[in-house]
Amino acid sequence: MKVLMLNGSAKTQGNTYTALLEVGKQLEKEGIDYEIVQIGPKPVRDCIGCGKCTESGCVFTDDAVNEFVAKAKEADGFVFGTPVYYAHPSGRILSFLDRVFYSSSKTFKFKPGASVAVARRGGTTASFDCLNKYFGISQMPVAGSTYWNIAHGAAPGEAAMDAEGLQTMRNLARNLAWMMKCFEAGKQNGISLPETETGSRTNFIR
Repeated sequence: MKVLMLNGSAKTQGNTYTALLEVGKQLEKEGIDYEIVQIGPKPVRDCIGCGKCTESGCVFTDDAVNEFVAKAKEADGFVFGTPVYYAHPSGRILSFLDRVFYSSSKTFKFKPGASVAVARRGGTTASFDCLNKYFGISQMPVAGSTYWNIAHGAAPGEAAMDAEGLQTMRNLARNLAWMMKCFEAGKQNGISLPETETGSRTNFIR
């Protein structure tokens, strides 16, 4: 089993990466592989609602969105990490995930996910809440921890000094690994996934 993580920071070795790496190290101890995908500092397009999504993902191919979608098809769980800018996730991770989920939400269906937010001080729970909305609309079970999945640090490396934040990351990894193992055990014992309804989209605006 494998967890695919996304670092929504332009800093590939900053505090968001430090938090995700702590999750990854604990996942390995639980017998789960992981990979951290870096969005990095290059520009990321917004979703423009063009409706031209393909089987590979987004119609635009000048960034790593479709590469992430391809990896997601093989993954069993997910962790999305973001730095906090103005009490909100980074714009780049929202643009990235809007296109990933708009084009390929079925790829994530019934696979557990978790979000992580890292800040100098405030805005972590608002950012954490924002990222969790991708899970709720895509029928993804959400893994929690012993605190909200947050860590603190300003200069790169400072998150490594947040003892409670790192503890939260390790406990998140334990919980996520447990969920994934339970789902796999259920699959092996013939427990079918829910058959959910589709088709009804009520719109009262005329």
